[in-house]
Amino acid sequence: MAKHTAVGWGHHHYHHLQNRWLLALLLMLSVSTVIAFFMRSAFDSCDRTVSGAVDGIGSSRHVIQVAEKRTAPIAAVKPSPLSFMKSKVVLLVSHELSLSGGPLLLMELAFLLRSVGAEVYWMTIMKPSETDEVTYSLEHKMLDRGVQVISAKGKEALDTALRADLVVLNTAVAGKWLDVVLKGDVHRVLPKVLWWIHEMRGHYFKLDYVKHLPFVAGAMIDSHVTTEYWKNRTQERLKIKMPDTYVVHLGNSKELMQVAEDTVAKRVLREHVRESLGVLNEDLLFALINSVSRGKGQDLFLRSFYEALQLIKEKKMQIPPLHAVIVGSDMSAQTKFEMELRDYVVLKKIQDRVHFVNKTLTVAPYLAAIDVLVQNSQARGECFGRITIEAMAFQLPVLGTSAGGTTEIVVNGTTGLLHPVGKPGVTPLAKNIVKLATHVERRLTMGKRGYERVKERFLEQHMAERIARVLKEVLRKSKNKSSRHIG
Repeated sequence: MAKHTAVGWGHHHYHHLQNRWLLALLLMLSVSTVIAFFMRSAFDSCDRTVSGAVDGIGSSRHVIQVAEKRTAPIAAVKPSPLSFMKSKVVLLVSHELSLSGGPLLLMELAFLLRSVGAEVYWMTIMKPSETDEVTYSLEHKMLDRGVQVISAKGKEALDTALRADLVVLNTAVAGKWLDVVLKGDVHRVLPKVLWWIHEMRGHYFKLDYVKHLPFVAGAMIDSHVTTEYWKNRTQERLKIKMPDTYVVHLGNSKELMQVAEDTVAKRVLREHVRESLGVLNEDLLFALINSVSRGKGQDLFLRSFYEALQLIKEKKMQIPPLHAVIVGSDMSAQTKFEMELRDYVVLKKIQDRVHFVNKTLTVAPYLAAIDVLVQNSQARGECFGRITIEAMAFQLPVLGTSAGGTTEIVVNGTTGLLHPVGKPGVTPLAKNIVKLATHVERRLTMGKRGYERVKERFLEQHMAERIARVLKEVLRKSKNKSSRHIG
């Protein structure tokens, strides 16, 4: 079976296996265990390039929620840090509604605000001419939670923007909506706009998108490094000044943490994923979980992996077999880059050690099944990289590039090991793979420390607290500006 699934030629067979282990999970967990599914952002809150049919979205997934009712302690519910938003009118403006990072993050904010009694409106700027399955599903998920979905154009959009206490623009691209819809009233809305920016690619620095940026109440960005990048680029390229800017690191949802902390669920998921891949329990799995593209560095990871196998062979190390898992494959797209990856695997005769897994909405099982996460994003890296904190929740060490938001998450030498981007990083990553493969205690200790770091700063509660501080400040500024305007 290993060879059949190793290079991913048997996708239909693989989906059958995937269904088998999910079904087995449902059967094996006790009746008192509640299993549900919740869509949320995936591979990278910054990566908006991949969206499409539910069956193959690289930048999103379902997280399996496992809540053991029989063992759950009864604890006092802490009041939400966002409780001050009760009865406030909030308009959320998304560039699109898809299973990519930006929209799903905004949906999470919508649900957090609804949970404290805010009146939340959602509008999508770019909608398909015919409602597709994804749009229908996500809109109904919001409607079920009390989020009111309205058109991004026309009188209702304008009226809602004018009466809202807060308007959140999601991603740089959403900036075009301001002029198109608000027209002459744009100056009345800008003082209560919070602009949530996730992009760090050069082509988003266009005046068409961000000319109103200096005049909004604030900008919220996912990492310090991305914030500095935006400040420098807007000043140098566009000669405009950023507004007050707030860094808000993301957090893991309660649902993901419940899976990560449920030893029974993790063991079952591990067994069935490994069975579907055709690998043994003692084998060591190094996985890169990201949409397959040159910017995510799968090519360089495979070169490092091959080099690691050669080092182990040369030094005759007695360790369990190593496997590389690429989660995020999309052969339906027939990309030149993915064909290059598969050709490399065949050329180096490592088909039995490399496993390509289709883009999937279900990533938690892979985090339960692997031993190490590789975060190999290139150039400026990730603006945050949420998969990194999700892996740490599963007590996995992270081998990451020393770039972008990864440097704000991974403590080098403590919760993982960092390596340079580009070709200079290939050999260091290979050596780091060997280090973690040969030092079991170090691997496990790094995983535990990563989990502790998540519990200290990367939970949903932490993210809510950080967002709450920003919203309070934005509301205060907006109130002051409107008071002066009235005066």
